Amino acid sequence: MNLRQVFMSVLLFGVAGLLLFMYLQAWIEEQHTESGKKLQQETINQDFTLQPLRMPRKAAWRSAPVNLSNHERAVSSSRHWQGRANPFDVVTASSGSQLPEQQKMSESPLSWFRGVYLPPALHPLNKTFVKGGEWQDIDSTQEKRRAFLQDFCRKYNSRKKLQTHLMHLVSRIYVEDRHKVLYCEVPKAGCSNWKRVLMVLSGLAASANNISHDDVHYGKHLRKLDSYDLKGIYTRLNMYTKFIFVRDPMERLVSAFRDKFEHPNSYYHPVFGKAIIKKYRHNADEEALKTGSGVKFKEFIQYLLDSHRPVGMDIHWEQVSKLCYPCLINYDFIGKFETLEEDANYFLQLVGAPASLKFPKFKDRHSSDERTSTEVVRQYLKELSKEERQLTYDFYYLDYLMFNYTSPLA
Repeated sequence: MNLRQVFMSVLLFGVAGLLLFMYLQAWIEEQHTESGKKLQQETINQDFTLQPLRMPRKAAWRSAPVNLSNHERAVSSSRHWQGRANPFDVVTASSGSQLPEQQKMSESPLSWFRGVYLPPALHPLNKTFVKGGEWQDIDSTQEKRRAFLQDFCRKYNSRKKLQTHLMHLVSRIYVEDRHKVLYCEVPKAGCSNWKRVLMVLSGLAASANNISHDDVHYGKHLRKLDSYDLKGIYTRLNMYTKFIFVRDPMERLVSAFRDKFEHPNSYYHPVFGKAIIKKYRHNADEEALKTGSGVKFKEFIQYLLDSHRPVGMDIHWEQVSKLCYPCLINYDFIGKFETLEEDANYFLQLVGAPASLKFPKFKDRHSSDERTSTEVVRQYLKELSKEERQLTYDFYYLDYLMFNYTSPLA
């Protein structure tokens, strides 16, 4: 065998070895991927899908017949969406199946989140602790809100199987075990005072009036639902009273802007303000670029509507549909900021809170500022073009529709 034959033999063996190595590596990666998919599917496997909504460029609300009730009018305004993609962009695990209790407990915790269609049936509120007849009107309103949301969610229910991560789904939900309640936090809708109330209910404080802002938001006194194991999450979603408080989306947005950008803030100015000014302000001066202070509402809206934002979203202006997933988690009580005090105190009666505990009336911060009202919002919207106002409404379209709020463009 001459030298050339030896060289060719070595070369062929080398190529064969390389091909074998590449094949084995691809096979191992494929097995690893399949294993990961199986594990993920075991963790969350749900028969309920919600697809992204393509937002309208023109006014979405259509006039309904004048003889319809408020409930029917709002549903009628959404009918032109039916048959299109469902108006959500995540899917979820179940808040509980309709299986017999014995069968539920005999299955593995991972299987509890499979094969359930959402939203589950509405359950009547437990009104054992409610005393007196003064709550009759509030109770009637509450039942209408729950039925309205349930009806809306049912219209967009699809049964294609997809999955998402359960922990993300429940990451905004606070737990109070003594009174068995779950609260989904919606910033700028009374959340600070609600967390104060939860601390009192759990025995961490004697009075909501003596709990500071920092203790509420940075003290980590309250547990979130995602801190429990799957069994703990499953049990609480099924057994506890789940509640949420919402607010007119545009009022909530303007309130967040005023709070975070019109007052000194050591986080929002350098993190959001600098990025917003750099991208959306022409000929920005050096001081503004350095501090991030002085963001204008129009610049903030440009950031909000930008599909390539220079900095990510924030819970203070994120849609409620993406914070609390109201069509995926069946909330037992839906309060509104517009009727905050009466809704909150009725809810406290429902869960058997001490008679002395009332929802706090004080404003958490910037107490001298005028509250963000409809008139205040109107002044801020004047800074926007007609197209920007429409696109901002489109951004929160689901929140308007789910909770039966009136379009600010009407």
